[in-house]
Amino acid sequence: MSLSLEGLDPSILGPAALAGLIVLSTHVPLGQRVLARGIIFIDLAIAQIAALGVILAQFLGIDEQSAMVQVAAAAAALSGAALLNWTDRRWPDYQEPLIGTLFVLAATGGLLLLANNPQGGEHLKDLLVGQILWVSYAQLLPVAVLSMIMIGVLWWQRERMAGWMFYGLFALAGMASVQLVGVYLVFASLIVPALATVGMTGRARLAAGYLIGALGYASGLVLSAVFDLPSGALIVWTLCAAAVLAQCVPHIRRSHPAQHQKPSF
Repeated sequence: MSLSLEGLDPSILGPAALAGLIVLSTHVPLGQRVLARGIIFIDLAIAQIAALGVILAQFLGIDEQSAMVQVAAAAAALSGAALLNWTDRRWPDYQEPLIGTLFVLAATGGLLLLANNPQGGEHLKDLLVGQILWVSYAQLLPVAVLSMIMIGVLWWQRERMAGWMFYGLFALAGMASVQLVGVYLVFASLIVPALATVGMTGRARLAAGYLIGALGYASGLVLSAVFDLPSGALIVWTLCAAAVLAQCVPHIRRSHPAQHQKPSF
């Protein structure tokens, strides 16, 4: 493992850091709702379905830089959201295993489509761990606008977020994020800050979640640049490290449910 400070280039780390903040802007509040509803793997499933849409577009010969790839990702994510909304109404008690099943189908579907592609392994790696260090400001602009709209809807419908609107927001958030940071980091951005602050409420919880997420992204980007390691994979680890470190803050530690559980022997 090499050590180099040459990777600390603001022209590279700047867009990457902004990409992380954009992803966190929607995923931190959505993650709190996911934990409350107990459907933990919905973002992982939706992100994987969006990735399947990208793979399918490339399988059909569409250029990866074409806007049609974004259309394919959005169509796939929204179709997955519509299916999960339907299963939630029909079989609510089995929603979590159905989400897991849909994730597995999307993941293996992507493997089948890439089976005869000589660059399939590289494409799959990019979708799973992302290429956050290579995003540009121009690429971030439409995602930022979409994220601002989603934040507005989250605030407007904060007391009535359910049904198609709930799943539709996840579809749009997953579609917008997966090509920026990858499937794994999309899931970690959703769950880790929400889990670290699970005992908190209101704006304090939201602020703590954003701080944990920002610390995880910033430290992961710097370490990946210095040690020349895959940025997406490393940020997942630094997000978790930031969540553990946050438990040293008295207010966060005291509020966590684990602190109020008596050990059983």
